[in-house]
Amino acid sequence: MMKHVLYLLLLFTFTTIAQEHALVYFTDKPNVADALANPNTILTQEAIDRKALHGVPIDERDVPMNNTYVANIAALPNIELKARLRWFNAVHVIGTQAAIDALASLGYVDSVYYFDRSLNPSSRSVISEFQDLHLRKLETSVIYNYGNTNTQITMINVHKLHEADYTANGMVIAVLDSGFPNVDTMGAFQQMRDNGNYLGGYDYVNRTPNIFAYTGNNHGTLVLSDMAGFIQDQFVGTAPDAAYYLFRTEDAGSETPVEESYWVEAAARADSLGVDVINTSLGYSTFDEAKYNYTTADMDGNTAIITKGANVAIEKGVLVVNSAGNSGGSPWGIITAPADGNVFTVGAVDAAGNYASFSSRGPTADGRVKPDVMAMGASAAIIDQNNIITSANGTSFSSPIMAGAVACLWQADPGKTNLEIMQLLREQSSMFGSPTDQMGYGIPNLELAMNVLGVASVPFQKLSITPNPVANKFQVLLGTVASSARIQIYSVLGKQLVDRMVTTSDNTIDIATFTKGMYLAKITTAKKEQTFKLIKQ
Repeated sequence: MMKHVLYLLLLFTFTTIAQEHALVYFTDKPNVADALANPNTILTQEAIDRKALHGVPIDERDVPMNNTYVANIAALPNIELKARLRWFNAVHVIGTQAAIDALASLGYVDSVYYFDRSLNPSSRSVISEFQDLHLRKLETSVIYNYGNTNTQITMINVHKLHEADYTANGMVIAVLDSGFPNVDTMGAFQQMRDNGNYLGGYDYVNRTPNIFAYTGNNHGTLVLSDMAGFIQDQFVGTAPDAAYYLFRTEDAGSETPVEESYWVEAAARADSLGVDVINTSLGYSTFDEAKYNYTTADMDGNTAIITKGANVAIEKGVLVVNSAGNSGGSPWGIITAPADGNVFTVGAVDAAGNYASFSSRGPTADGRVKPDVMAMGASAAIIDQNNIITSANGTSFSSPIMAGAVACLWQADPGKTNLEIMQLLREQSSMFGSPTDQMGYGIPNLELAMNVLGVASVPFQKLSITPNPVANKFQVLLGTVASSARIQIYSVLGKQLVDRMVTTSDNTIDIATFTKGMYLAKITTAKKEQTFKLIKQ
């Protein structure tokens, strides 16, 4: 009997002192701006020289952590501080689960991550350090250092939209292309993934939802980078906060009419998913078998199957942006399908704004002005599947540069129709009064278009909660993202405490009975999901 009692006592003692490993992330760092302005105060000269030699930016990750925060954690009972992770603004601790859980309620603690991932409820894990850092940065500032993309961004003045907080937040873009290798892993799309802005996709060629399984062609990855790509201080796509669907409709190994049908199928799917903008850097004219070839006379806006499908997408309210084609120097010469349709067709210029000789020309066979507008497509900055910033030629890149800009403009006034947005951009282009076959209506000025909308001084409202911290009641602000949403509130241990719908007129949540501390509030709309840290005072 005594042996059993002793065994139970030992077991009880062991379970009560079980230790866990965790990372504790802090909310901020001290004097970041001063430190970055004087890097020799935080790095040796050798380190500064090495970073300069290899083009490595000095950023917030290089700034030391708050020593007071670290000391406070180290002084707590049942907590052993093991390491400082400056790059993550976190410390590694060992302690009891109860002691570590208690850290989350400290005002300077952002989140806690257990290495035993079974202890990280899904509701907690969405507040990863990377996601929350990006969210906080984007909520407070959209003044970017565009780096390699500066010319193609400023040429159309889309940076002025970004500065007004129109970064395509809440807009959904579908990319129909030929392959998206490494989009699910490469660093240039980390922000997109962390912010939950990759919404899914489908490979219509191989009939599989695993859009990343096919790695035979990287064209879609390059195209996507000009909209969604983000490398701090080096590269910013035109729509960094948009959400994206990726559809493979092009078989790069052949050219057959079925690819047109894949495109129409995908466009219909995009429409059903509520996509706002479709970008297509594809065009069809001739095929592997000559019997399927189109003629230039067929580029009349209503002959090619893909063009007919694109016209339906326009009718359904989707804004389809399409590359003009790269046939300017070939006997074909003119735009290819579906660029001949009612879509927003984009040709290419160089860094000086001059016509790029490869860019397909207009007009359509029935005499309509094409291309509609121009953007940089000669030596455009892109990111390849190896996460390397490089450049390439093609209307394949002027099109997504413009598509992302269109999404930002439409975000500013989502009540406009797709046709109204397209016409506004034509009218605010450099050659609207005298279009040409090469340049169409010219290079659009997104700042002027924004001013015409009258929204320059009225930033778009993102999803938010206010006040926060909260004493008793707070409001869920839906801005222009949606008219209704679902809000779920969780404790830091993952227990759901609130699950209800809110609208723009019924949006007050009462948490007067909650104990003081931190909670997680997840807001879900038809197009977006975002999680906030909620502090109860």
